[in-house]
Amino acid sequence: MSDKAVRNLWRCRQTCFEMLKDRKYAVAEEETGEDFDAFAARFAERAHNRAAMSFVGTSKLDSNDRVLVYFADEAGKVGVKPIKTLVDQLDERALRAAVFVALQPLTTFAKNAIAEYSSNYKIDFFLESELLFNITKHCYVPTHVKLTEQEKEVLLDSYKIKDVMLPRISQHDAVARYLGLVRGDVVKIIRASESAGRYVTYRLCF
Repeated sequence: MSDKAVRNLWRCRQTCFEMLKDRKYAVAEEETGEDFDAFAARFAERAHNRAAMSFVGTSKLDSNDRVLVYFADEAGKVGVKPIKTLVDQLDERALRAAVFVALQPLTTFAKNAIAEYSSNYKIDFFLESELLFNITKHCYVPTHVKLTEQEKEVLLDSYKIKDVMLPRISQHDAVARYLGLVRGDVVKIIRASESAGRYVTYRLCF
């Protein structure tokens, strides 16, 4: 495997660490504190097996809520087999959520498989190329913060409105995907304002 490919995987993992942190998940320090050289050496020891570099994050709000960040080994388009392998990994670890990262897009059959599993598993799919840079750090992307259910209730009660009355954000939006938003979630968006210092809006994921 080329040095560029190894470095891309390392960069992708760094973004995944940041993603889980923004989703309020904690990852073992032995994973997050690893520099590139240490990562490259460990990756080589594992015969450049991408799946072996997967890791688990634990929610800071609920220790029973854990997510697997899984790196597929397939070099071509992702079919159904890797999805089944992922689900087997989830079952072995008694998990129900995953961030699935691959080098190539999903086939139609793989997309259908994820949809079929969606009643029991939450699988967020990303291309490695999408995670080489943290989109939330782009200068034109305002700060997005997912509200907890309690924070959502307080917001709706304070404005005496129902959530469907809020402006909307698609669950396919790049930042919504990064935060793992699902239908019904509310996100707080903070923009810089020359007059007020900052301008806050709320959007409902649909």
